[in-house]
Formats: sequence, structure tokens, C-alpha cells
Amino acid sequence: MSRLTDWWHSRGPARSNMAKVELYTRWTFHALAGIEVVAIGIPQLLDKGGDQLGGWLFLLVMAHATLSGALLSTAMDWRLGRREQPVRLILGVSALTGGGIILLLALRSTDTLPQDQGYAFLLMGIAGFGLAAITLGLRTAAHRVYAVLGTAAGTAAMSLLLGLEWNNAAANAAGVTATGAALAVTYVFSAWLVSVVWELDEARELHTRLAIAEERLRFGRDLHDVMGRNLAVIALKSELAVQLAERDRPGAVTQMTEVQLIAQESQREVREVVRGYREADLHTELEGARGVLKAAGIDCRIKGGDVGGLSAEVQSALGWVVREATTNVLRHGDARRCTVRLSQTGGPGVDGESDGGSGGGSGGREAVLTVENDGVPDAGAGARAGKGSGLARRGSELAGTGSGVAGKDPGLPGKGSGLAGLRERLAALDGTLDAGSTADGCFVLTARVPLPGPATGHVRPGSGKADEADEAGGADETETGEEVAV
Repeated sequence: MSRLTDWWHSRGPARSNMAKVELYTRWTFHALAGIEVVAIGIPQLLDKGGDQLGGWLFLLVMAHATLSGALLSTAMDWRLGRREQPVRLILGVSALTGGGIILLLALRSTDTLPQDQGYAFLLMGIAGFGLAAITLGLRTAAHRVYAVLGTAAGTAAMSLLLGLEWNNAAANAAGVTATGAALAVTYVFSAWLVSVVWELDEARELHTRLAIAEERLRFGRDLHDVMGRNLAVIALKSELAVQLAERDRPGAVTQMTEVQLIAQESQREVREVVRGYREADLHTELEGARGVLKAAGIDCRIKGGDVGGLSAEVQSALGWVVREATTNVLRHGDARRCTVRLSQTGGPGVDGESDGGSGGGSGGREAVLTVENDGVPDAGAGARAGKGSGLARRGSELAGTGSGVAGKDPGLPGKGSGLAGLRERLAALDGTLDAGSTADGCFVLTARVPLPGPATGHVRPGSGKADEADEAGGADETETGEEVAV
């Protein structure tokens, strides 16, 4: 027994639990075929004293059990989708089962076999085990019912034709029906259980693959959103440092020091992405957008930047929108001005301002973030003499020249995965993202996220810190003419 259990467990890594269930079911079928031989075939030899009739009946049972066992094995493979339906074996077992029943009824009608328990076991055993194997190879439950009832009706009809009394015919039909139905249900249910176990295993494997794919998408999306803006800033400041160094102007060391700091921050953020802990803070992203656009020489105005009434999930989603929008302003087009507006719309007591769209829908509240810039590129802008594009041109202008660097054009617009990733983030909160150009040559990106519960307040453009800044002496004019309203 220990050797048997050791063999079973030693194959554990290679043989999964599902394979063990299948193996157990198959050997159960083979054991039942052996029971047919032991319980029905061998007694024919013993009861008949080893005479010729007993030997022939034993051979009949042996052939029937062997053929039924082969059908059970191939039918199991068919039900698991590993081979075609074993039609020939089904026909062979059907012919042997039917012939055996007719033979036994004929022997009984001539009193060659007595009406005793041995005869009943022999008749019911051949009929029952044969029907169990046949039904396992049939496609539908209706076909299985027809097989059992048809065999029972045929047994009764043949009993009457061979001169047996009607009560014997009825008993034979009832016995065949009960035995065949019981064994058929047992075999079919066992095979169905094995198929369900394999389907569950496949579903679990599919779930694992989907989880891995989802994690890959999350990592790729987060890495794009985290590194896109940082790399754009590094490219801008590196280009600026090159221009300053070539002209022996001060500030190159300062720019490269900032590049080093940004690179170190990028390393930290990538580690957070790998760990899955990266979340964007809306206020931090607004401040970062203001600083980055300022360094690029873009007039940036941020209005309605009070984020106190927004949940952490909403702030995180909108923070990623700000980050991606800032990256796009830097890399695509030739923006001179960028305006970021944050507001809440809809709900009772809210004025319904939506920055270009209907607010809230059905009276619901929603947070609306709009990023607008005038950097929509012209079709022939890239061909104009003396005009660079994107980061290279801005670096040259900040260094004091109006021409770009030959061969460098990092600002060309193109298709990326940023907006698709933003839509996925917002969709998790039932939010939406719209982006497109306007008639006056501006590009507008609008993100909307529904807010739960009744409106408790409204973030007005120019409120909060902007009001405090105005009271302190109006808008703060920076080197690039930026109006600070955060």
C-alpha cells in the first residue's frame, strides 16, 4: 500500500489534481468492468460445474466486459474533446449486448437456464453494464433515455416472442430498465464531473493569464504616465544646457543639476510602479505641471485648483490626466499658452458650469478637469525655414537663438498609449475623457468623473488659493508671464 501511495504522490508536480481525478474515474470504470467478470462471469463456471455451457457464458461475459471497458476509455477521451466519437465501438457493444440478451432469453425459454438468481444477475449485468458504456458515448440525454427504454422494450418483446410468460417479460424489462438507468447515470455523472473539473482548471489557468496580462497593462500604463513627462523635461533641460554651454553662458550646470534630480525622482517613481503603489496626487501634479510648463517657456494658468472636496480615487485619476496632458503639451505641437481648469458641476445648488459641456447628467455631480493649449501644429509647420518643433525649438529659444538643432524633432505629434491609458483609469470610476481641436486653433482635453452624494459646495474658477493670491497683491507675474492661480 505504501508503494501505491508513494507512486500517487511522487507524480504530484507532474500530475495535477485534475489529472488525478480523471485517473481515479478511469480506474473506477475499469474496476467495474472487472466486477462484471468476477460477479457475473466466474459464477457461471462454478455453478455449471465447469461444463461447456458455463465456459461459453464465461467467455461471453469476458468479451462483453473487455469491449465495454474499451468503449468507456475512448468515450471518456471523446467527452474531454481529445478524439472523435467512438461510433464503431458503440455499435460493437450494442450488438454484443443485444445478442447476449437474446441468447440468454433463448436459453431460458428452452429451460437450459433455470429461473434463478444467477440467470437474473447474468441478464441484468450484461444489459446494465452494456447500456452504461453505450450511454457514455452518446451526445444527448434524450439519446441515453431512448437507449435504456429501447433496450427494456426490446427485452420485453423478445421475451414474449420466445414464449416466456408476460410476468417474466415484465420482470425482465423492469430489471433491465432499473439496472441500465442506475449504471448509466453513475457513469455519465462521473464523466461529467471529470469534464467539469478540467473546465474549472482551464478557467483558473485563463484567470491567471488574464491577471498577468492585466498586471502587464497596469505596469505599461503607469510607466508611460510616470516617465513620459519626466523624460520630456529631461530632454528639454538637457537641450537647454547644451545650448548654454555652446555659447559659454551661465546656467548650464544648474540645468544639468535639475536633470539629475529629475532622474533620481524618476527612479523612485519607477520603483513605486513596480511595487504597484504608485498613485498620483492631484495638487502635486498641478504644481508639477505649472513648474514644468514654466521651464518650457509656456504661459500656464491653473484655475479652480481646490481639491479638498474630491476623494483620493478621483484625485488620483485626475492627477494622471494632468500629468499626461502636460506631457502632450511639451512633446506635441508648439504651445505658447496652457490653461488648466478644475470645477465641479451638476447637483442641487450648483451653478452647472461645465467648461464646455452639460453638467452632471440627471442632476448628478461630477468633477471636470479641462486642459486647453494653443499648440495645435499646422500641417506645414515642420517645413518652414528656421522653425523647429517641440522641445528642441523651445530649448533653442530659451538659450537665445531662434533655430532648432539639426536632426532633432522630438515634438512631432504621433499616436501613443497615453490617452487610452487615461480612459482606462477614468472608466474604472465611470468617468469619460474627450480630446480634440477647436475652431480657434486650440487643443482641449476634458476629463469628467462622477462624484457621489449631494453637492456640498462648488469649486469656482479663481477660488481658494487664487483668491488669497489676489488679496495679497494680484496675480504673480513670473519670468514667462504666468498667472499663478493655484
